[in-house]
Amino acid sequence: MGSVPESSAAAGPGSTDDPDAPSAVVVVPIAGAKAGRGAAPDVLASSSAAAAPTSLQVLRSLDSGPRGLLEEQAGERLALFGENTLPAWRPVSWPRRFLRSLRDPFTSVLLCLGLVSAAVASWGTACVTLVLVVVSCLLRSAEEHRADRSTAALRELVATTATVLRRAGPDAAPSARELPVGELVPGDVIRLGPGDLVPADVRLLRASGLTVHQSALTGESVPVTKHPVDTPARLRAAGPGCGAGEGPFARPELCFQGSSVASGSGTAVVTATGAETRFAAAYDSSARRRGTSAFDRSVHGISWTLIRFMLLTPPLVLMANAALRGRGLETLPFAVAVAVGLTPEMLPVIVTTALARGASLLARNHGVIVKRLPALHDLGAIDVLCVDKTGTLTQDRPVVESSLSASGRSDPEALHWAAVNALWTLQLADLPVPDALDEAVLDAAEEREEPLSAHDGVAALPFDPVRRLATAVVRRPGRLGVHTLVTKGAVEAVLERCALDEAERIRLCELAAREAAGGLRLLAVARTERPARPRAYTAADERGLTFLGFVTLRDALTPSASDALDALGNRGIAVKVLTGDDPGTVARTCRDLGLDPGEVMSAERIDALSDGKLAEAADRVTVFARCTPEHKARIVSALRTAGRTAGFLGDGVNDLPAMHAADVGICPRNAVDVARETADVVLAEKDLAAIDHAITAGRHSSGNISAYLRITLSSNLGNVIAMLAAGLMLPFLPMLPAQVLVQNLCFDVAQLAFAFDRPASEVLRWPTVLRPRDFLHFITRFGLLNATADLATFAVLAVALHSSATSGGQEAFHSGWFTENLLTQALVMLLLRTGGRVVGGHGGGPLRVAACSLSVVGLLLPLTPLGGLLGMSALPPLYYLLLATVLALYAYGLRAARTRYEQNWSRP
Repeated sequence: MGSVPESSAAAGPGSTDDPDAPSAVVVVPIAGAKAGRGAAPDVLASSSAAAAPTSLQVLRSLDSGPRGLLEEQAGERLALFGENTLPAWRPVSWPRRFLRSLRDPFTSVLLCLGLVSAAVASWGTACVTLVLVVVSCLLRSAEEHRADRSTAALRELVATTATVLRRAGPDAAPSARELPVGELVPGDVIRLGPGDLVPADVRLLRASGLTVHQSALTGESVPVTKHPVDTPARLRAAGPGCGAGEGPFARPELCFQGSSVASGSGTAVVTATGAETRFAAAYDSSARRRGTSAFDRSVHGISWTLIRFMLLTPPLVLMANAALRGRGLETLPFAVAVAVGLTPEMLPVIVTTALARGASLLARNHGVIVKRLPALHDLGAIDVLCVDKTGTLTQDRPVVESSLSASGRSDPEALHWAAVNALWTLQLADLPVPDALDEAVLDAAEEREEPLSAHDGVAALPFDPVRRLATAVVRRPGRLGVHTLVTKGAVEAVLERCALDEAERIRLCELAAREAAGGLRLLAVARTERPARPRAYTAADERGLTFLGFVTLRDALTPSASDALDALGNRGIAVKVLTGDDPGTVARTCRDLGLDPGEVMSAERIDALSDGKLAEAADRVTVFARCTPEHKARIVSALRTAGRTAGFLGDGVNDLPAMHAADVGICPRNAVDVARETADVVLAEKDLAAIDHAITAGRHSSGNISAYLRITLSSNLGNVIAMLAAGLMLPFLPMLPAQVLVQNLCFDVAQLAFAFDRPASEVLRWPTVLRPRDFLHFITRFGLLNATADLATFAVLAVALHSSATSGGQEAFHSGWFTENLLTQALVMLLLRTGGRVVGGHGGGPLRVAACSLSVVGLLLPLTPLGGLLGMSALPPLYYLLLATVLALYAYGLRAARTRYEQNWSRP
């Protein structure tokens, strides 16, 4: 890289740790490998640095060398180990997707009812029920197929090509070639440069100023320095994070597939490809089944409540009719019809339609892909959202906060000389782009209009991970015969090279520590002057420096993050920050965004807590720092244990365990492949505002489903109670099976409007959860009110039929109750709609149309020839007058009961 030579790895004892991480330190003994893919690799790892293999030993075990493989060798290994590609996800076939839809509890209940109806020769009910089952499964299968196709279009290879050293023959010189990453094999020697994606797991042989982004694997927001390490002494000199116990990602000599080169260059040998890489291992872990989500729990609870009612109803009808009326099995079709009447048979269709419609609108308007339809409900139900700091709250780049003198006061001098250093290091060392810190310094200097061009560059010593600083040599205006050395870098490294007494050095270290504790990163800046000379400058010249001050930096905040956090808070969603960053850094970010960090819990405290104690702490604490992937997953699981519905936003391999643990996993479109394929929801970009759109859509859909369930179940329960009471009081069946079927069909068509309704704004203010206990309380209260209206209708029918000369009392009774049922259903749809304020308010357009249509059918159908075919007859005018009175009282009772219910109902 430029004039600076690469540091070459010496042959000597190497260093490895973490023997449980094979892809990090595993190489395949080529000579002894068995034929066929998947031959077991030898692990050359050791917890002892002295016993670990050197780079030379690794090359020998791979039957390779610094000049690369022979073309013939590479071809043999490609056949032996297979292509260097991630495991492909097999598309789900249409038949399998359709059958999988039948596992939905509501659909299963409906299917059983259809089969029972067919068994008792109730063919009309059976046909309608089974058609609803098929329609529901087709809708769900089609929407999930669309989501899969959208996700497949987002798939990208981890890398497309790689620069590989290959030889045509044993004596031929190596040549650098661009090859597809799929053709890489263990033992290949590759070159890495700025912007390159690491195409496999590799071990560095040479490096120059190499820094690597590992955020996709570890969540670290700052590039990690990488360099060859082959001796225990160099391992210790590499500093914290390189020793045993820090894990393979902290190892300076190892780079992993899924990471990318931020700056510098290097040469490395491939140690693992394909399924043997750490990145590919995430695909295996992503196959684990997620625990039951909020939607699953709600559906199962409500389903079992309905199943108990349905199993209990037919025997009660049969026994009551046999005991009181002497009827036998001839009432079985009626008993089945009653069970069907209790069931919200349109539920699978309405749930699927509402969710599919919400998912389609999200994809079309906001670029959000919902891969699993129930996940849209889970989005509406979440009351806690877990996010990482980097890329969500911050922009993954630093900005200059201040420039301080040695006394700690604001002083622009340190920033000026830091910018001079960054500018001439970038130009003279032939760096393609500045690193993130240099870019922040140059941007800040440009804003302050610092006169950087007044200096002439002479030489540069770029940043080195061992020295941990960079030096630029410049010629200042009017200073002939004098060169100025400007040095910036890590505080300790710069202070060691300054002419300071021990007390002053300690004071400056304490000042830096106080600034760092406030969540800032620091660059120390120093300079000195040397007589001009023609020979090259070296690291030995970085001595006797004069300390100038500090440049402090913080993470750049995402512009929309503050407003998005406020919006989420207003929607009743708590935001938890789970990050691998330092506690002070993340606390500072939260305060800058207006989010009170409160007590910051670090990984050490998390490890010391039991699952029960962690559940209590997770519900209370907002910020968790220094988290590993396992910590994140454990925190999310603890939140769910505490009764919360949790969503997790992530974009890297390190986020997969937490995404599995959450009720709904969310990732941005530019996330790594394995995260996109694991997530339930894929956002257009990693932005909390995009999540707000998705949550709004989820609450819309869930609000419509909730309204349908509440209205339908309460109406059905009231009808069933009234039907059972009428069956015991009347000498004939209160409604013929064909009439029950037609009534249900009318209900079903009208109830489709729920899938297209727009709930009132109150629904969007709180998480929407389908809680079985709440539903049971609601439908019991309003079902009894509905039954009261039905029984009052019996009295009205008795008075009207007794006072008129109408003949055919049985047909008239069926007509009167049929009309009343449809009219009360229309009232319930309007008055118990979610939000409740339809009359005199806004919204409810589809429901108004459906309710009016239902009313018209209820009033006119008995008067048509079809009514005569169904066994119904015309009613006397007196009945309609009395029915209007009953309906007015029923409407008043509904409004009063709804008002009282809302007053007593406390939001979560």
